Amino acid sequence: MNQTVFPQNPTASKARSSPADAELVHSLDLVIGGMTCASCVGRVERALRKVPGVQDASVNLATESARVSYGAGQAPAAGSWEAVLSRAVRDAGYEARPAEQAAEAGPVSAWAGFAPVAVGLALSFPLVLPMVTGWLGLPFMLPAWLQFLLATPVQFVLGARFYAAGWRAVRAGAGNMDVLVAVGTSAGWGLSVWLWLTGSAGDMPHLYFEASAVVITLVLLGKWLEARAKRQATAAIRALHALRPATARLLGDEGEVEVPIAEILVGDVLVVRPGERIPLDGVVRQGETQVDESMLTGESLPVAKSPGSALSGGSINGDGRIVLDVTAVGTETVLARIIRLVEDAQAAKAPIQRLVDRVSEVFVPVVLLVALATGVGWWWTGAAMEIAVMHAVAVLVIACPCALGLATPAALMAGMGVAARHGILIQDAQALELARRVDTVLFDKTGTLTVGRPRLMHVSGAGLAGGTDDVAGLLVLAAALQGGSEHPLARAVVAHAQAQGLPSIQPEQVRAVAGRGTEGVVEGRTLLLGSLRWMDELGLPAGPWQAQAQAWQSQGCTVSMMAERVDGEVKGLLAMAFGDEPKPGAAQALAALKARGLRIVMVSGDNRGAAEAMARRLGLDPAAGEVEGEVLPADKAARVAAWRQAGHVVAMVGDGINDAPALAAADVGMAMSNGTDVAMQAAGVTLMRGDLALVGAALDISHRTVAKIRQNLFWAFAYNVAGIPLAMLGYLSPVVAGAAMALSSVSVMANALLLRRWKP
Repeated sequence: MNQTVFPQNPTASKARSSPADAELVHSLDLVIGGMTCASCVGRVERALRKVPGVQDASVNLATESARVSYGAGQAPAAGSWEAVLSRAVRDAGYEARPAEQAAEAGPVSAWAGFAPVAVGLALSFPLVLPMVTGWLGLPFMLPAWLQFLLATPVQFVLGARFYAAGWRAVRAGAGNMDVLVAVGTSAGWGLSVWLWLTGSAGDMPHLYFEASAVVITLVLLGKWLEARAKRQATAAIRALHALRPATARLLGDEGEVEVPIAEILVGDVLVVRPGERIPLDGVVRQGETQVDESMLTGESLPVAKSPGSALSGGSINGDGRIVLDVTAVGTETVLARIIRLVEDAQAAKAPIQRLVDRVSEVFVPVVLLVALATGVGWWWTGAAMEIAVMHAVAVLVIACPCALGLATPAALMAGMGVAARHGILIQDAQALELARRVDTVLFDKTGTLTVGRPRLMHVSGAGLAGGTDDVAGLLVLAAALQGGSEHPLARAVVAHAQAQGLPSIQPEQVRAVAGRGTEGVVEGRTLLLGSLRWMDELGLPAGPWQAQAQAWQSQGCTVSMMAERVDGEVKGLLAMAFGDEPKPGAAQALAALKARGLRIVMVSGDNRGAAEAMARRLGLDPAAGEVEGEVLPADKAARVAAWRQAGHVVAMVGDGINDAPALAAADVGMAMSNGTDVAMQAAGVTLMRGDLALVGAALDISHRTVAKIRQNLFWAFAYNVAGIPLAMLGYLSPVVAGAAMALSSVSVMANALLLRRWKP
């Protein structure tokens, strides 16, 4: 893999106060404690968005995090952004800490640890035992005072978190899961105490201590299982963090010295022994080896490295000792940027989540009204007060919207995590959701479908300039004109001239003509080098070179011309034919996409003949409209827009700077990581290696992830839609309702984690 330099996300920087930055948008990550359901998410988001200067806020229940966007030129009224935003979250009834502090302090989740669950199970078991023995025909009942002693610690010690969080929510003028649990279990416990104290001496009334204790215990158990599932869902991020070694071997005047990674600077020289992880990005100075880059690219085969080869931190050195020059440290390394991209993607919200957000805004108040109506209705129809209260409690418990808040983010975390493990970085949740609907895939040719290292195959100058200049001399002029260009064809000209041992000269007044070629002055001669289309636009007279150019094009070559401007006229000097090779496996990858029912189109700036010749080698049919040639870079975005206007959902796959507008214009942009930073910044998906099979894999994991989201939302809604009426009609006891509520959250997380088994 080539050294990949990901674009720096401008929103990740700290705010500056200069007016020049006023229009920039920066972001801040917070860890939010105390959230339990989708209602909590909506309330925290509203609190953050009310802070002056905040442009947007996105809260993720699964990661217990928030990302706040604000204007770089704006400053809070008092204090820092961290302090002001944390205050807003606390006023809403929750706790917030900057992500950096949270990482050092450990998780803030109140549900961490099995000890509360174990205590709850131990205290609840004796309360449930009479129910079990009654089913077996061995009825007995614990004394009321003993039931009270067992249930009260569960209610007010283990359940204290529900009261605290619920009170904060009520004080903030909202409701959440904690309110429902606290109200429901308190009603059950209070009813039991009332029946005990008001009962006749010697009578043993039916008490409901077991209902309140078991519900709290089951909720705690569900939250513990949910927390375990969350840790599994974030395994991809933790695995990436684990790739960074703590120390490196610095080569200095005193030999090899082991120093912390934080002390390494760009330009330092490091030694990596066989079997060690490469600590930072760099370039091989000495030695040859094989490097395992599978954790970064998903490619299982080791990659050969020699002097001049790029290295990525986190990869594993093979059997050779190497010396490398450090090229990037800290947040600028490939690994750090990959981690940032995955975190950004997992923190984002898919468009489908908006439905959940709208529902959660009114869910808890509606449930409280439904529970009240249930209790009043049963009492009104003649049921005993305790029966009416128990039915109302069951409604409160079964309706807790935990699963609703987890349905979407849990699937996103699992899907994006497994995709990253296989070399697919999904940077945009919206792109992930749209990818399942893609029906047309447009491919750039050079560097995407082809190797991207064209060679100068044929050169001809005879008959172009009266034979006054020899071909070697013309190649010197062409190489001088192309020396400063990064275009693949320009590099091919320079490489050919160097291989021939031709001298190097300096050009003057060189300028690039977008989509056409290069113009400049070499040794006093005004030269133009570019496509045949440009030469036609310049009015280059027809000549004997045309037949030769057509012959080269029929062979799949790309033909360029160097011409000279003399007294306002243009005359041809040199015709050059460039050949490229399809990427290994490209034809098979395209065939697989077509087998999925997708329309495949190659979009190339080459003349139609050369483009069609390469298309045939890739298994594409020009007669079926699967090739678009002579498309200028500036027109690629227009071609994407045209396909979209025709009613198609379009994915664009490219790698170069000239592909960036098209990648941004597509419904789903996919950039090859061996391309440019600009292309990757414009795309919603980055493919970490040049294997075109990853295009189909990206579409597949997107389809599967969205399917999991829809399944999760179905089950989350189904639990409530089915459970609430059953509880209202008296078919669900509070204990069964508590078990169902815990099961709903766990089942949603478990279903999402099935994505971890996916393989491309």
